[in-house]
Amino acid sequence: MGNNGKIALGHHRDDMLQTFLLNLFFGAKLKAMPPKLQSDDGRHIVIRPLAYVKEADLERYADVRQFPVIPCNLCGSQPNLQRQQMKEMLREWEKKFPGRIENMFSALSTAVPSHLMDSALFDFKGLKADGVGRADGDIAFDEDGPCASENGGNGGEQGSMVQNIPIAQLFTSGR
Repeated sequence: MGNNGKIALGHHRDDMLQTFLLNLFFGAKLKAMPPKLQSDDGRHIVIRPLAYVKEADLERYADVRQFPVIPCNLCGSQPNLQRQQMKEMLREWEKKFPGRIENMFSALSTAVPSHLMDSALFDFKGLKADGVGRADGDIAFDEDGPCASENGGNGGEQGSMVQNIPIAQLFTSGR
């Protein structure tokens, strides 16, 4: 089996999100950096103990502890690279839409394979209607779903065709 040692890397939460966006925008994959994985050669376990820590929190901690800052020219810290653009985009989103970054990070650990399109993760061919509702089903247009609004769930748009109808009823009530 070889050496079964661990390799610890210093990637933090912001690195994880930047990598997710890079893979999404430029690699056409829903892929990020896991906090723990097997190395490509299978001989080691790679851990990222700072995976859940914000970069800003690490910077503040380093300041308080008076740790020296060692410049890094790896992983896209040079100007004009895509990783730097992802970092700036995330920073801008956090200013304009507080909480968005936390939601994105949380989404990395709450994937719903049945609502993606990867048949390697979900058996779409074998899917059958069994009459049993699903707790993680599609509630996007339900009254208490994430797209519901204070004024009845249709976003308040004049003339909207969307009504407060659970999605399951759309396909079973003959509408």
